[in-house]
Amino acid sequence: MTWIDNLILSLVEGLTEFLPVSSTGHLMIARHFLGMSATENETFLIAIQFGAILSILVLYWKKFFSSEAKQLYPMLMIGFIPAGIIGFLFDDILDLMLQAPWIPGITLIFFGIVLLYLERIFPPGDKKIAILKPIDSIKIGLFQCIAMIPGVSRSAATIAGGLHAKLSRSEATEFSFLLALPTLAAAGGYKMLTHWKELSASDIGDIALGNVLSFITAFFAVRFFINFIKEKGFAFFGYYRIVLGSLFLAYWFLLQ
Repeated sequence: MTWIDNLILSLVEGLTEFLPVSSTGHLMIARHFLGMSATENETFLIAIQFGAILSILVLYWKKFFSSEAKQLYPMLMIGFIPAGIIGFLFDDILDLMLQAPWIPGITLIFFGIVLLYLERIFPPGDKKIAILKPIDSIKIGLFQCIAMIPGVSRSAATIAGGLHAKLSRSEATEFSFLLALPTLAAAGGYKMLTHWKELSASDIGDIALGNVLSFITAFFAVRFFINFIKEKGFAFFGYYRIVLGSLFLAYWFLLQ
């Protein structure tokens, strides 16, 4: 991997991990245009998620030590359970889906349309994270499982689940960020453990640099997003997804 490849992939990861646009879909498309195979640098792409995770810990560290923490920790672990089970049982199938770049083209468009009407489908409530019940977390966790399909977006799916549970727009978004911690840490940790012996010193250096870059970009992307959706909602990201997915499918089927 060249330093340019590292820079592009790390910036894409950091910018898109917590936005409702699908980091996996963007990384699959970016890897395609960088001339990489569908399975190339897979461990690197998983490992640099830790930088993005760290940005959430830095931005929301007060929540983990506040009076709400006693309620927050169980809700996050309960919300993680559905994805943990399905990810473990269907890991091989999910890996195969990651080898088909045209899949995120379709899902970017379809779920972009969903984002345009998200708040009509699931009108926001006024519930706070602090009063979530286990059944609410399970529902959000089930929504998160939909995001295992490349191009759906974990963030978009969990925000939809949060709105369905009657969280407010901003609370649903924050819970989506926080639920990423156990979900991405488990997925990344599992991949790293199973592939650790395959990594060279150069690979570890690439991963270290990638995590720094993804941390910086995710930090600013999250700050932008939480302020943006409070004022504008999700429609902009829906239009963006539709345009990007359409352009990529046109390229894939007509120009490639």
